[in-house]
Amino acid sequence: MPLAREAVELLIQAARAWYFEGNQHGLRDREWMALRFLGRANRFSRTPSALAGFIGATRATASQIVKTLESKSFLVRKPSQEDKRSVVLHVTAQGEKCLSQHDPINHVVNAVTALGNDECLRLRDSLREVLNHLDAAHQRLDASVCRDCMFLAERGPATSKGRASAEFMCRLYRAPISLEETELLCTSFERTRDRPKIEEHLDRARVAGQG
Repeated sequence: MPLAREAVELLIQAARAWYFEGNQHGLRDREWMALRFLGRANRFSRTPSALAGFIGATRATASQIVKTLESKSFLVRKPSQEDKRSVVLHVTAQGEKCLSQHDPINHVVNAVTALGNDECLRLRDSLREVLNHLDAAHQRLDASVCRDCMFLAERGPATSKGRASAEFMCRLYRAPISLEETELLCTSFERTRDRPKIEEHLDRARVAGQG
């Protein structure tokens, strides 16, 4: 069997952890996908329409998923600060606890973590390249982290209460972005080869957070 096909078939077998019949801990696989996404998405992407696009569902299906998660107290709707006519979906503390304790992909995350940091980085970067090829072939864009987006611009470093921090701006939404938000998913993401070099700010923030 060709190496590439063998790798893909192994990936398909791993996907059994997050695609399944019935439910696990009270949620179906697509409901888990929605809750997981909303727990990692930035404030611009936690909308019903962005959720529908991410999980590959119609607006009606996404709306029903949101209602299910709301009924279990995993989600709440709040008015958007940027556009009062729209709503932003927020994962509750109970929803975060459910993700932490019962998310079906947790076992996969633990298995990948056990590979070690270098292997994790290689796996992440390899899968990202695969998605880039798929995006180009199907003329689509997948969600990814803000720090790699062409719309992210650095406004300038700052220091607050002895902690290293920096200010950023999203040029698409014309809104300020905190350093922590640069690690969140965005459905309006567009890749750039010349991404802002914010790793040093992230490293300083991690060191400060451990102090």
